[in-house]
Amino acid sequence: MSGAAKPGEFELISRFFAPLCRAEAGAFGLTDDGAVLSHEPGKNTVVTMDCLVAGVHFPESEPPEQIAWRLLAVNLSDLAAMGATPQAYTLALALPHNWDAAWMAAFADGLKQAQDEFSITLIGGDTVATPGPLTLSLTALGRIDAGQELRRNEAKAGDVIYVSGTIGDAALGLKVLKGELDGLDSEHEAFLLDRYHRPRPRVNLGLRLGGIANAAIDISDGLAADLAHLAEASAVACVLEADQVPLSAAAREAIAEDSLNLTLALSGGDDYELLFSAPPSLGAAIKALSEELALPLTPVGKIANDTNAGQVMVRDANGREILLAESGYRHF
Repeated sequence: MSGAAKPGEFELISRFFAPLCRAEAGAFGLTDDGAVLSHEPGKNTVVTMDCLVAGVHFPESEPPEQIAWRLLAVNLSDLAAMGATPQAYTLALALPHNWDAAWMAAFADGLKQAQDEFSITLIGGDTVATPGPLTLSLTALGRIDAGQELRRNEAKAGDVIYVSGTIGDAALGLKVLKGELDGLDSEHEAFLLDRYHRPRPRVNLGLRLGGIANAAIDISDGLAADLAHLAEASAVACVLEADQVPLSAAAREAIAEDSLNLTLALSGGDDYELLFSAPPSLGAAIKALSEELALPLTPVGKIANDTNAGQVMVRDANGREILLAESGYRHF
């Protein structure tokens, strides 16, 4: 963000953001005080919101299109974790003095790419100036059949714990970005960076987990931490088998370079994969779903009883407990 001329507030809205709401007539081209969305009988609305701050949630030098993609994707991951179909979102921007029209055009383009990928549209928001860092807040709305939302609090003793995709790539990608992970193959570096910059919310998977998953959560704070969140909400304990956690070839190379990177893979945030529990009897159905979606769904542990509710024991291949110095990202 630097020096070029910048539009005023209402020109900013009409020029960069009104084009993003054309798919929703009730947004009124962002010219009114609010948007009006129609509700279908038997449908509920799922609402989620995330806030990203430059220098805290992403580097201040991050390209604007990647910031925009991440901002929308992290909210879509929450919708996916609840099994909701994305519908619309609102956006609030607190902009420091050094933004310009070129930065905003790239930011709006990043939003459009994510909108097109995940079939969601902008319906409103707010823009303000701030003396502090760039701060972005997005509220996403999704639709779901009444009573069918996935929750964190229904995991049952005996359930198998599954994760989608591969784990730890984004945390390792941030390490590459900071220059703290050397010696990797260039293709593996590029892969890890892409996983950090452009998270892929598992919307299609979330839509298919109704009737399969007892409980679900997205992996944003880290695998171990988010499994603990699910365990606490369900008043159960969990066992996580570290050797079963799916790792990309790039992550395996990073761990081969430094075994401490395994701890980072288990505890680092920003994967935005889905973690869910399901009865053992549905193993064949989950395997079929994995093949249909061309998305790995890997069993990584089990739900135990409620003796130590909220606890997660991480074990290695020999059954020994692994103690993680940090279980995941904490805001405070």
